[in-house]
Amino acid sequence: MKFNLRVPVCFFDLETTGTNVATDRIVEIAVIKIMPDGSESRRRHLVNPGIPIPPESTAVHGIRDEDVADKPPFKELAKEYAKFMEGCDLSGFNVLKFDLPLLVEEFLRASVEFEYIKRRVIDTQRIFHMMEKRNLAAALQFYCGKQIQDAHTAEADAEAARDVLAGQIQRYDGQAVTDPSGKVVGKISNDMAILGELSNSGLFDLAGRMVYSEKGDVIFNFGKHKGKTVLQVLRDEPSYYDWMMNGDFSLDTKRKLTELKLSQVKK
Repeated sequence: MKFNLRVPVCFFDLETTGTNVATDRIVEIAVIKIMPDGSESRRRHLVNPGIPIPPESTAVHGIRDEDVADKPPFKELAKEYAKFMEGCDLSGFNVLKFDLPLLVEEFLRASVEFEYIKRRVIDTQRIFHMMEKRNLAAALQFYCGKQIQDAHTAEADAEAARDVLAGQIQRYDGQAVTDPSGKVVGKISNDMAILGELSNSGLFDLAGRMVYSEKGDVIFNFGKHKGKTVLQVLRDEPSYYDWMMNGDFSLDTKRKLTELKLSQVKK
């Protein structure tokens, strides 16, 4: 369809080294600019982030260190993209929480002005979530065709959760489940052990501060040591354990961290 535009709109997306806006970097940027007359122009570059790309990120977007070793850093592209996107509204999926903040950080590091305050930002994920609800009532309607009664009472919500799981099994039984890179990680089955494995998604602790890597190692999923194995960090920086134990982390996270540390001591 033809958009009703007063000014051009740039649809953009970033692939990055991770999800920390302050410390992660762009490895690929793509922008599609739509003009009010409907004409379209594009820019796309692979970018050398200047830091290693963690295997967990490569598993999502497929970009490896060797793919960007000879590519320009973002600071060499910043003026080109600022000019290309100048005066345009901005749009993308989840851009408000992630892509736009990280892009602004990259422009700031490159000392290139990128004014975004006065622009309209259209986040298609927010529209998706506003129009296609993702709460329990919506799930019950979608999978079971029923309206929830006495919503937000514990018993009614538990009954709805039971019915939703039954509906999901009936709808998806035997279907493959893939990760963001398209790799098959399992199949939906009327088997609680299988469903439990799929639901946990590699979590080591419930808060997701530590997760399993593709190799089966427990790695940190946050902060300055994100992507590093927990045991290696505890060996190289023993004070990190004390910092976490005294920090604002869940008791489950602290318990699991202690279990992991003690398991290494016993070996």
